[in-house]
Amino acid sequence: MDSMTKLYYLGMPTAKRQQWTTSLQKSYSANLSKDYFTNRQDRYHLFSSKTITDYYAKVHDVVCSLSFKVQPNDKVENRFELVWPPSNPAPSPLEDKSGFKSAASALISPLLKPTSTPGPRKSKTVVYPIGQFTPLMSDENHSTEHPGILSILRTLSREDFAKSSWTFTAGYFNMHRELKELLLASKSELGTVVTAAPEANGFYGSAGVSGYLPPGYLILARRFLEEVKKVRGGEGVELLEWRRGIVGQPGGWTYHAKGIWITLPEYTSPSLTVVGSSNYTRRSKKLDLEMNALVITEDKELQRELAGEVEHLKTYAKPLELEDFEKEDKKVPWETKVLLWLLSWGL
Repeated sequence: MDSMTKLYYLGMPTAKRQQWTTSLQKSYSANLSKDYFTNRQDRYHLFSSKTITDYYAKVHDVVCSLSFKVQPNDKVENRFELVWPPSNPAPSPLEDKSGFKSAASALISPLLKPTSTPGPRKSKTVVYPIGQFTPLMSDENHSTEHPGILSILRTLSREDFAKSSWTFTAGYFNMHRELKELLLASKSELGTVVTAAPEANGFYGSAGVSGYLPPGYLILARRFLEEVKKVRGGEGVELLEWRRGIVGQPGGWTYHAKGIWITLPEYTSPSLTVVGSSNYTRRSKKLDLEMNALVITEDKELQRELAGEVEHLKTYAKPLELEDFEKEDKKVPWETKVLLWLLSWGL
């Protein structure tokens, strides 16, 4: 269940939520499995707002109307088939890719554009939905997540933000190049990146190519620290590695938290955060559908809670330094290095 769906789900009445969960478990057992909700570090924000819930519900319903229906079929090898309902407001992308993208854009673009001019603020907290729907867009891409986040991070390069600080985390450490460059160029006193240790990656110990992914992220973590040294002289940005036991063993946890927190000058706790489904990679920008919420708050209690969220993530995280990659447990098999070279890790 991605974060867009979680927001919709959490806004439902209890009875409808139970009914919806039962229905989804039949067709999305992979995402609603026990493993997804057990021994897994993630982020959950509850928005008690009919306006916000209705908005995410509209996005959810539009995406559903542009999707194949999965239904059982014992006559085919996988025992299920994908069917394009004739009621969908777009032709099947397998039959008419251009027509599908044109219809999808017409449906999604209005949901990504502001519907009215902001009026006087009545609350200490403002929520801006930002989404990434590049695969469904035709000629003009109205996606708001990537450009919105970049716009925010550009402000950190200003001198008047020298007293600020930021925290970044993602379940899969392969941040988009533009995002990484802006974080490294920030004037902030301290930037913190929290990444998953190989032992906290859901692919740890798996068979096949996926088993090379956890050590592959180690290579990217080392490269990141090398860039910190090159761009900032090794100062002002710390990399923390999150680990709680070993995946697949008793008490082992996986790490799937992702988000950005920014503490503005003269503040001691974050007053801005981004929460949602994005992993902040090129894949998220180009190939995935993402829905997020940009939260800006002046509420002191909420700021303290955001600070507590960051500190909680640090409970099982330890600093990772360049010299640590010389240790035996950080050695990467040569096969992984070759695979990393062959694959386009920008995705």
